Amino acid sequence: MGTDMEMDMDGDVEERRVQVRFITKLKPPYRVPNTSIAIPANLTRLGLSTIVNSLLKAGEDEWESQPFDFLIDGELVRLPLEQFLLAKGISAEKVLEIEYIRAVALQKEDEPSLHDDWVSAVDGSCPRFILTGCYDNLGRVWRAAGECTHVLEGHSGAITSVSVVNSEGTDSVTVATASKDETLRLWKFDNEEHSDQPSKIRAFKILRGHNASVQSVAVEASGSMICSGSWDCTINLWRTNVSDTEGDLVSIKKRKVKNKAEESQLEGEALSTLVGHTQCVSSVCWPEPKTIYSASWDHSVRRWDVEMGKDLSSIFCGKPLSCLHVGGEGSALIAAGGSDPILRIWDPRKPGTSAPIYQFSSHNSWISACKWHSKSLFHLLSASYDGKLMLWDLRTAWPLAIADSHEDKVLCADWWKGDSVISGGVDSKLCISSGISVL
Repeated sequence: MGTDMEMDMDGDVEERRVQVRFITKLKPPYRVPNTSIAIPANLTRLGLSTIVNSLLKAGEDEWESQPFDFLIDGELVRLPLEQFLLAKGISAEKVLEIEYIRAVALQKEDEPSLHDDWVSAVDGSCPRFILTGCYDNLGRVWRAAGECTHVLEGHSGAITSVSVVNSEGTDSVTVATASKDETLRLWKFDNEEHSDQPSKIRAFKILRGHNASVQSVAVEASGSMICSGSWDCTINLWRTNVSDTEGDLVSIKKRKVKNKAEESQLEGEALSTLVGHTQCVSSVCWPEPKTIYSASWDHSVRRWDVEMGKDLSSIFCGKPLSCLHVGGEGSALIAAGGSDPILRIWDPRKPGTSAPIYQFSSHNSWISACKWHSKSLFHLLSASYDGKLMLWDLRTAWPLAIADSHEDKVLCADWWKGDSVISGGVDSKLCISSGISVL
């Protein structure tokens, strides 16, 4: 390797150095001068970060140091510089370009929001609130840590999955919940209303059609339909509309409470059922209008054509699967986890897709949740029964950050507001970690 060497008076090697130029896609004031400098070849990521912060401070007196990550040829540096270059076969005879990005770290952790039982489901897709599902049969809406605004009452079994259906309007929000009571429910609430106590609300529509626990619910992008996966091995498709325009109305029920008739409650039937899995459908994802993905305890990930009602392709990984999400580059990469500690990622666009293109194995127990960041090509999170949350970047095999927020198994996790991670677990806590600089 053509590194420069500085010699001491006795002729011994004092220190190997390499010529580098630091580059970035970050906007000012994050940019250093576009000149090459000689730096010690044994620097780690921390040493590189120190140099970049020094260069930034030289141009901006008020600069406050912050951690950076570094990319060489598109891969994150996780070894001392010289070792990394040797391992990757990269020559240092020319000026080496090192790209720096803001490091992903969990900067702040809010006080946990306590529930009365296991927190089994969470959705952070709307920046105005967090939706949770719990083993006490209740759904809850949280404006922020410790601020519960609504309680969703009606299920007779633990809630297993929750999803925001439509939150575009500032007034009314629609959400869906799935439960061990074999039903799904649709709810509406006003996210802007403020009161000292959480508002208790009932579902406006109950969806019946599964004959076993419903494990997962996912929303089609327009919000007009949802799909559900169940222990009965099937996937059902449902309309979310309130009216009877599509003929899916079965009955209208009215209950008398304190001699007053409550609001009407609709019941809906499934529009269609996708059959093919041979064991529990543990997770569903609906990334495109005509395509649903599902994961199952039968070891398979399946891609379904919604219009034809058929599975177009299957990937078998040899392990029961418990979670699935589609995102990343081209919004096409499939991430899934299950009964071993390995988070697997497939690219279905490549031939021979049964082999994962990435495998991350830093957890030491079942993986219960995985979720791509909606604005990043590279970042995703995972949660595990080992009690840990991990943040991943496809450009390195090591986790960027590990959160030990929970005292027991983590059952669910999601991103929130683009810079926060939310999670729930067996310790009955909703945890929020923020200040994550993914973009």
